[in-house]
Amino acid sequence: MTPKNRTKLADRVTKTAETALAAQHYVAPVDVLVGIGWLDGGTVKRWRQGQIDYLERVVQTNLSRISEAMKMFRSWATSKGLYPSETAYVARTPQRHTLRFSKSGNPTIERLYRTHWVSPELSERKRERLTEKVNRPPELVVIDPHNREWTCHRCGGGGDLLIMEKPGPACLQCVGLADLVFLPVGDALLTRRVKAKSARFAVVVRFSKSRRRYERRGLLIEAHALTEVERALNAEAPGSAAVSDREPKRTSMKRGSVHGEP
Repeated sequence: MTPKNRTKLADRVTKTAETALAAQHYVAPVDVLVGIGWLDGGTVKRWRQGQIDYLERVVQTNLSRISEAMKMFRSWATSKGLYPSETAYVARTPQRHTLRFSKSGNPTIERLYRTHWVSPELSERKRERLTEKVNRPPELVVIDPHNREWTCHRCGGGGDLLIMEKPGPACLQCVGLADLVFLPVGDALLTRRVKAKSARFAVVVRFSKSRRRYERRGLLIEAHALTEVERALNAEAPGSAAVSDREPKRTSMKRGSVHGEP
C-alpha cells in the first residue's frame, strides 16, 4: 500500500469510527468494515445467522488490507483513550455457536475482532450496562409462513412454524424448540416478565404483504415460565379485571402449531 493510499484509508477508518462512537458510545471492528464499504450490512446479518462460516470470507478486499485497517482502528481507539471490552459473538441459531471472524481462526485475531472500544465519557455503571447489552445473545426468530407447503431440510417434515438455517427451513422439532408454547402480542407486562423468566424463547414473526416487512406476532416461551408469571400476577392483583382478561389472549400453541390461524 502506497503512503498516499494508507493516508486515505486512515482517514476513512477514523471518520467511520468517530461516527459510530458518537452514535452508540462504542465502536466495533465490524462497524468499521461496514462503514468504509468493505462489508455489506446484509451480509453481516447472514453471518450472524450462522449462514457464513467466517466473516473475512465476505469482506470485499484482501487480508493484508483488512489487517492494515484494523491496526489503524486500534491505534485510533488507543489514542482516544477508549476502553477495550471483549464481547461475545454467538450465532442467531438454537445452537448458539460462537461466530468466527478470521480465515485462520487464530485465537489472538479472533479476540481482536471481538473487542469493542467503549467511550471513556460513560460512567463505570453505564459501561457495565452497555457491556451487558452487547453481550446479550441475539433473539431467535421463528417464522410463521404464508405458504404451509414447506419442507424441513433435516427430517423432510413440515409444520406451522419454521426457523431458517443455512441449508434451508427447519421445523421446531429438529431445532429443539417444539416444547415451547406461544404467547401472542397484546400484554406488555406479561410478555416482559415471561421473557425474563424463560431460559429459552424465540420471537415469532410473519411477513406483512401490505407493509412489506416482518412483524412480531408473539413469543415462543417455556410453559413453566408462563404459568409462574400468571400465578404471580394473579397474586399481585387477585380478582382484578386486568388479570382475568389475560387468559383469553393466550393462544394454545404447542409443538410449533398455531391453532385457528390462517
